Order: sequence, then C-alpha cells, then structure tokens
Amino acid sequence: MPRSGLDFDSLVRQHQAMVFSLAWHFLHDRAVAQEVAQDVFLALHRNLAKIESPEHAQFWLRKTAARRAIDEVRRRKRRSQVALEEVAEPAAPTGAPDPMLDALLRRLIAALPEAPRMVMILRYQEDLDPAAIAGVLDMPLGTVKSHLQRSLALLREKLQRRGLGGT
Repeated sequence: MPRSGLDFDSLVRQHQAMVFSLAWHFLHDRAVAQEVAQDVFLALHRNLAKIESPEHAQFWLRKTAARRAIDEVRRRKRRSQVALEEVAEPAAPTGAPDPMLDALLRRLIAALPEAPRMVMILRYQEDLDPAAIAGVLDMPLGTVKSHLQRSLALLREKLQRRGLGGT
C-alpha cells in the first residue's frame, strides 16, 4: 500500500470517468480513449507508491491522461487513419441548447493543433483554471493563456464566417 494509504480500486472508481472523458474529448474515438484510460490506470498501478494524496492522484491522472492522449495522436499521424470528420461521434447528452452548434464546436476544437486542443479540453471540459492547466501540461502559464485566447478567437472567427457568432 502506498505511503498515503490510497487504494488503487478506489482511485479507479473515483477517477475512471474523468480519465476516459479527457481522452475521449481529445481523441473522439471511444475504443482508443478506452485503451488510453486503461494505459493510464496501469501506469497508476505501477506508480501507486509515489502518489502522496488524493489531490496528487487526481493531478497525476489528469497529467498522465493528457500526455497519453497527445502521444496517441502523434502515433496516429505516423500511420494512416480515417479523418475525424468521417467518424461518427457517439451520442451523449451535452446540455447544449443547439445540438448542431455543439457538434460544430466539437469539430472545430478537434481541428485545433494538439497543445491548444488539450488546453481547451482541460479548461472547458475539465473546468481547470489556467494555472492548473499549466501544471498538468508542464507549460508556462502565459502559454496556456495564449493558447486559450488564440483558440477562442479562432473559434469565434470560424463561427462568424458561418453566420453563427455574435459580434
């Protein structure tokens, strides 16, 4: 048992939805997201003795899931894959008033480069503040804020070109 007395099974139950959600929102492929989540929890099991607290476990899991998802995208780029636009997304309630706009936003975010995409997912899916995102991604806070600002401006511009954005 680790120094903190944390139980692996409890950590898996408590954080499996968050780890899968982070991977799925980045990868948009349920099977690959499940593989990434399994890999993250296997790594947790191997490193459980190093986890110091429940907060440390959550931070470690987010950081590892983000890195593994980015690594998976890089592996995919080296081998041919079906374009994201051609893959059907699983139906999931999002609470958005306009499902067409919600799907469009997911596609636009999926088209962002890796680092800005993960920053957007951590900010708006996982509801992390920029300082926490900087810690998870080992990225300077200014870079996180810059990615957020540029990504939001790009999304607004693309929505306005489609006649969907505000002023």
